[in-house]
Amino acid sequence: MAAEAAVLAAADQGLEASIDRLIELLRIPSISTDPAYAADCRKAAGWLVATLNKLGFEASLRDTTGHPMVVAHYRAKKRRSRVPHVLFYGHYDVQPADPLEKWQTPPFEPQRRRDKDGKERVYARGAADDKGQLLTFVEASRAWLKAAGDLPLDVTLLFEGEEESGSPSLIPFLKANRKELAHDVALVCDTNMWDEKTPAITTRLRGIVHDDVTIIGPRVDLHSGYYGGAAMNPIRVLARIIADLHDKSGRITIPGFYDGIKELPKATREQWAKLKFSEKKFLAEVGLKEPAGEAKRSVLEQVWSRPTAEVNGIIAGYTGAGHKTVIPSRASAKFSFRLVAGQDPDGVRKAFHAFVRQRLPAGIKAEFGGDGGAGPASEIPEDDPYLLSAAEALKAEFKRPAVLMGCGGSIPIVASFKDILGMQSLLVGFGLASDAIHSPNEKYDVASYHRGIRSWVRIMAALAGDAT
Repeated sequence: MAAEAAVLAAADQGLEASIDRLIELLRIPSISTDPAYAADCRKAAGWLVATLNKLGFEASLRDTTGHPMVVAHYRAKKRRSRVPHVLFYGHYDVQPADPLEKWQTPPFEPQRRRDKDGKERVYARGAADDKGQLLTFVEASRAWLKAAGDLPLDVTLLFEGEEESGSPSLIPFLKANRKELAHDVALVCDTNMWDEKTPAITTRLRGIVHDDVTIIGPRVDLHSGYYGGAAMNPIRVLARIIADLHDKSGRITIPGFYDGIKELPKATREQWAKLKFSEKKFLAEVGLKEPAGEAKRSVLEQVWSRPTAEVNGIIAGYTGAGHKTVIPSRASAKFSFRLVAGQDPDGVRKAFHAFVRQRLPAGIKAEFGGDGGAGPASEIPEDDPYLLSAAEALKAEFKRPAVLMGCGGSIPIVASFKDILGMQSLLVGFGLASDAIHSPNEKYDVASYHRGIRSWVRIMAALAGDAT
C-alpha cells in the first residue's frame, strides 16, 4: 500500500528525533512506589499530554487517588467505512533504580552508546519497561500523521503511572470511565520478542493466587528435651504439607487443581517445538540441570501453559547464630499458585485450604492470611482476527512468522480489560530478555525501538484493512 510505504519512510527519517524524545522522557525519574517522586510522576504524565496534544490528539491528565492517568483520543478523518477503535495501553512509571552502585552510568542520565557487539542501545531506568515500548506506538502515530495527515484507525491512549506499584487506581478508573475506554480491542506493548530477529505475540498469561499458612501447635515454644517426641512440631506438619504438594512426577496433588484446564492445541505445541529452545541452557544459566515441573512436559509448556504450586518463603523456629533446642509453637509459609486458563482462583484457594486441613494432626490448627491476592489467567484465541492481522503485519516487517508465545508471569490489566471493558487484548512487545528490566543497567536496543515503530505502522494499517 502506497500510504503505508510513505509512513514507513517517515518513521525511518524521524528515527533520530524519536530517540531524542525517548531520552527526554527517560530523564524524568517517575518512580511510582516512592512518594518522594510524586512530582516527577506528574511531570512525566504532563510531558506525555503535551507531546500528544502537539501531535493532534485530544489529550488530558486525569487525577486519581494516586498518580495521574493520561488519556488521549484521535478520530480518523479520511475513512471510507467504519474503522476499528483501538485502546493502546502503556505505563510511564518505572521501578526504583537501586542498587545504584551496580549501574555503569546514572539511571536517569540516559546514555546512547554502541557496545562491543556493534549494536546501539539506550541505557536508563524505564528504557524498555515501559517508556521505550510506549513510545513505539506514539512515534508510529507521529509517522502516520506526518506522511498521511491522518491515522488509519480511531485511537484512544491510556497511560497509567502506577503499574510498577500494583496499579491501585487502575480498576476504579476503568470502571468509572467504561464508556470512554471500551472499544474494539486493547493493544498492550509491555512484552518481549522471541529474539532480536523474531517477533512475537503473547497469547497466554498465567494468573496467580497468593496465600499464607501458619501452622499453630503448642501454646508456647517448648524445650525439645522435655517435650521432644511427645509434642507435635508445627515445622514437621508444615514440611509434610509442602512435601505432599507434588508427586514424584511433578504433578500437583491438590484435589481438583487441574479442573477446567484444556490440553495445549497440537498446532501450538508443534510451533513451540520448532523454536529450537535449549532447555539445558535455560536451566544452566541459573545453575540448574533438570526441570522440576510435570514429567513429559517441555520446559516451555511448564512455564507458559501449565499451572504451578510454589513455596516462596518459610518462617519458623530459631534461625539465629548457634543453636536453640526449641520446638516452636508456630510455623509459617508463603505460597503462590500460577494459574492457566480454565482455573478458578477462588476454587484453587478453597481446594488448597482443604488440602492443608486434611493434613493437620489432632490439636493442631491452621490459619490462612496474607494479602490474599488473586487473579485469573488470560488466553487470547489464536484465531482472533485482530491477532491474525497483527501476525501478518509482523511477518511483513521481520520477514519471518511471529511466534505465538506464552508468558509465565501475569499482566492483570489484560483480565481487567476483558472483565470491565469487554475487550480482548493484543499483546505485541519489542523487548528482549536481555534488557535487564527492574535491574541495574536496563537498556533498550535502538534496533528494537526502530522495528517497534515500524511494526506498529504496519499493524495499524492491517487492523484498518480496506478502510485505509
